[in-house]
Amino acid sequence: MTPNILLIVSDQHRLDCVGASGAYPVSTPHLDALAAGGMWFGHAFTPIPLCTPARQSLLTGRRPETHGGLWNYDLGSRIPALRPDEYSWARELQRADYATQYVGKWHVNPDHGPTEFGYDRWIQLEQYEAWRLERYPEHPMSTDWFGAVDPVPTEDSRTHWLARQTSEFIQEMTTSGRPWHARLDFLEPHLPCLPTAEFAALFPEDGIPEWLDFSDALEGKPYIQRQQRVNWGVENYTWSDWAPVVARYYAVICQMDAAIGTVLKTLDEVGGAEDTLVVYTSDHGDMCGAHGMMDKHYIMYDDVVRVPLILRWPGRIPAGSRSESFAYNTLDLPPTIASIIGFPPPPISHGVELLTSRDKLQFEESPDIARRRHVVSTYNGQQFGLFSQRMIRTNAWKYVWNLTDTDELYDMRNDPNEITNRIADVSLHDIVQELRLELLQQLQRDGDSLVANDWIVDQLTSGRKLVR
Repeated sequence: MTPNILLIVSDQHRLDCVGASGAYPVSTPHLDALAAGGMWFGHAFTPIPLCTPARQSLLTGRRPETHGGLWNYDLGSRIPALRPDEYSWARELQRADYATQYVGKWHVNPDHGPTEFGYDRWIQLEQYEAWRLERYPEHPMSTDWFGAVDPVPTEDSRTHWLARQTSEFIQEMTTSGRPWHARLDFLEPHLPCLPTAEFAALFPEDGIPEWLDFSDALEGKPYIQRQQRVNWGVENYTWSDWAPVVARYYAVICQMDAAIGTVLKTLDEVGGAEDTLVVYTSDHGDMCGAHGMMDKHYIMYDDVVRVPLILRWPGRIPAGSRSESFAYNTLDLPPTIASIIGFPPPPISHGVELLTSRDKLQFEESPDIARRRHVVSTYNGQQFGLFSQRMIRTNAWKYVWNLTDTDELYDMRNDPNEITNRIADVSLHDIVQELRLELLQQLQRDGDSLVANDWIVDQLTSGRKLVR
C-alpha cells in the first residue's frame, strides 16, 4: 500500500529536549507517543547545523556544499540559493498524483517558493502574521532574541494556527480519494522563543536545571567560541541569567508538541493514521546557554548537530522500534521516501534508506545505516564571519577540523558533554590521524570541494596542523 506522508519539521529542536530522551524536564507527550508508536532514531544527525542549507538538503538528499548551499543566503556574504530545477522528492510525489501542501517556514530560496519545488499549495508564515495583525493589532510578535511571553490565546498562536492549516488539508484530502503529502514547518523553537502564558507557566525559571555542559570554561578550544559569547553579549551570564531563556525554550517546545497533537488527533478522527507515514525531525539543534553560548554557529557540539528523528507507520513500522545506528535526517529521508513510495531515488544522493522491507509489509532498520561507522557534519561560516569546519563523529570520538584554528577532539564515551579538548594529547596521535583520514575519504566521496585543495588537505594527510 502507498501511504500518505505527513512530514513535520521544527527549527532548532535539540534531541535531548524531546521528553522521550529522558535528559531534561521537557514535556512532549505527543512526540513521545509518536516515538512509542514507531521508530525512534537515537543517533540522528544533521549534515549541517544551519537553517537554509539543512532545508535544501532535505529536498535534495545532497550535502549542501555540492550545490552551493554554504550558509543562509540572507545573512552574511550573499550566495545563490537552491534553484527550482534541482531535484526535489516532493516533485516526484506530484508526478505520482499526490496532492501536496506546504505550511510554514521555507527558507530555501528567497524568490522561488515550495510551489516550484513540488508543492501544490503553500501557506506562508506571512499569512499568519497578517491574520494576527488584523485580529490582535495591539499584540505584535516580540523581536527580543532572548524571548518573551506571547500574550495571545494559545489557539491563536503561530504554532496552533499553522497546525490548523495542516489539519484542514488532511480533512479535505480524506474525501478526495487521492494520496497526499503534507509538510508542516514550524518556526519554533527557533529564537526568539515566544510561548503563550499557558505554556510559560509550566516552566518556572527557578526549576530549570543547568545544562550538563554549562560549566565549560572553553579552555584549549578555538578562540571563536569565546568570541561567540562576546558577540551575543552573554560572556558574563550566570545560570540565573540563562534559566529564563531556557524556560521559554522548554515552554515553546511543549506548546509546539501540543499543536502537533492537534494534527495527529485530526489524522485519527478521519481514520487516516493507519494509512499515513508520519515523520518528525528538526533542521538542527540549539545552544540556548549550553557551553555558555547562544544560537548555533562555529560549533559542532551535539547540542546543535544531534537531532530528533521519528518515523511512524502503524502496522508497517513495529511500535516501539529503536535504532541507535548513525542516521542523517535530511540526507536519508529522500531515498527512504523514494523507496517506500516506489519512485526513483535521487540522482545524486549522499544518504541511504533508513528502513528496509522484504515484502513492503513490515519495515525495519536498514543494513545500510547499521553499517555506518561515523557521521560527518559541516559548517562554512556566516553570521560573524567565515570559519570552515568539518566534523566526524564515531561512537567513541568526535574530531572537529577547524581549518583556521585549533582542532577539537572529544572522548564521547568518557566526556559526552564535550568539555575537554584532547587534541593536544600526544598519546592520542594515532586516533587523531585515523579520524583525519577517515574524514578526508568521506569528504572526497561526497564531492566536498573544500578538499580539492592540496594545500588544505595537507593538514589532514600529513598532520600539518598547529595545536595550541
